[in-house]
Amino acid sequence: TVGVEFYSRTVPVPPVGTAKLQLWDTAGQERFRSITRSFYRSAAGVLLVFDLTDRASFERVPEWHRQALGHGDPPAFVLVGHKCDLEAEREVSAEEAGHLAASLGMDFVETSAQSNLNVEMAFQMLAGSIQRALGPGVRAPHQGCGGIRIMPSRSRQQPLARGEHRERCQC
Repeated sequence: TVGVEFYSRTVPVPPVGTAKLQLWDTAGQERFRSITRSFYRSAAGVLLVFDLTDRASFERVPEWHRQALGHGDPPAFVLVGHKCDLEAEREVSAEEAGHLAASLGMDFVETSAQSNLNVEMAFQMLAGSIQRALGPGVRAPHQGCGGIRIMPSRSRQQPLARGEHRERCQC
């Protein structure tokens, strides 16, 4: 990832239906730390993704977790170890990552974008965790997780009649 990327994805959340996830990918880059703080404030869930072939990325997970917890109601978390298809280059075991996830109170899944292994499952796990967190008595949907709503744009100007000209700015 170069820069901040935005994705939107709809995933099934049985038995309630579907959930639309808005995903902000900063690739854990330090230069986007001030931006990620604002994302965390309205987040209902966080996928903490690290590279199974890069131990340093795994060791940053607790810090990313602390950053996300420091902004309002705690969101739902899922820890994702990606590049599980590169077994020969692995630097973090599934057991070690699972232990860290359990100690931080979150689910864990290994994925591979290359082979599309468990990618959809990671999103479904996050949506399910959010749904459980929004359950009765846990967290109300309006408390700190409003997210961003993109509405279709509408022109506020009325069309001009034939031959009519606007005299002033319509800003």
